Amino acid sequence: MDERLSQNNATLPPAGVAQLLASVVLLSSAWPLTKIALALGATPLWFAEGRAVLSGVTTAVIVVAGGRLRLPGRADLPALVAIGALQLAGYFAFAHVAVAWVPAGRTAILANTTTIWIVPLSLVFLREPIPPRRWVAAAIGLAGVVVLMSPWAIDWTSLPVLVGHAFLLAAGLCWSVAIIVTRAARPSLSMFELLPWCFGLASLLLLPLVLLEAPHGTLGSQPGCWLALAAIGCVAGPIGTWCIVEATAKLPTMVSSVGFLTTPAVSLLLANLLLGEAITADLVAGSALIIGGVAIAAFPTGSLRAWPMAPGRRRRG
Repeated sequence: MDERLSQNNATLPPAGVAQLLASVVLLSSAWPLTKIALALGATPLWFAEGRAVLSGVTTAVIVVAGGRLRLPGRADLPALVAIGALQLAGYFAFAHVAVAWVPAGRTAILANTTTIWIVPLSLVFLREPIPPRRWVAAAIGLAGVVVLMSPWAIDWTSLPVLVGHAFLLAAGLCWSVAIIVTRAARPSLSMFELLPWCFGLASLLLLPLVLLEAPHGTLGSQPGCWLALAAIGCVAGPIGTWCIVEATAKLPTMVSSVGFLTTPAVSLLLANLLLGEAITADLVAGSALIIGGVAIAAFPTGSLRAWPMAPGRRRRG
């Protein structure tokens, strides 16, 4: 815990920041690509299963080629279950089903608002001291998400729309719980060595849902569907997931969570480039608020004395 406390107060580790930025870029690209695949005929749950399977195969090939394939041990089980069942299977299921009821752009925004859940979860379970500056950063970042989501434009009388938004909040909760677990119970295997098993578990858990809810679904017959699946399953999914898992393990929980709020903004910008969706005033304003929140959260304090210690905590001498 002392190490995490130091991370909350000292300059952020460059590797963690770089991995957070890489995860934002890679995972942001997944939503426009998913939207392209669905528009060309792919079934949401089949596409979720396909990306999980392909990501698992990709990471397994890399791990085997590097001679690093290891069976998970008992110490790896909490992270394996949290990432495989929650961050991957649970998140994929909730988010991809919600796409049927909620516009893809709004899906990308609401499904990535882990900060809504991270603040109470980290306080209760990790007892990480959160400096006042980062409370402000989280509030500013979430304000930007609200602007991007435009709740005033939602049809609150439509039950499917409300269910879809509830599913997206549940997707964010799944991811947040996984973050808390991986920080509290560090696995003995490296995160990349663990990923093939995580994607394998996610694939197995998603399969019954796919067969039950979409038995006659498809991955699509158009070349664009397969190109989108290949881009997500071979690059964005495995590398992006590895980067965000590593970043959340190295960075203070609040910093990684606020930083990940940039994902929906980048996703909307990519949607503009790839799909021609308009850049509107709310996109510019919301993105500016999110970037401001990230800057406030990530700005180094420069000293371990910059913020008060939690009651009962002592620094190492």
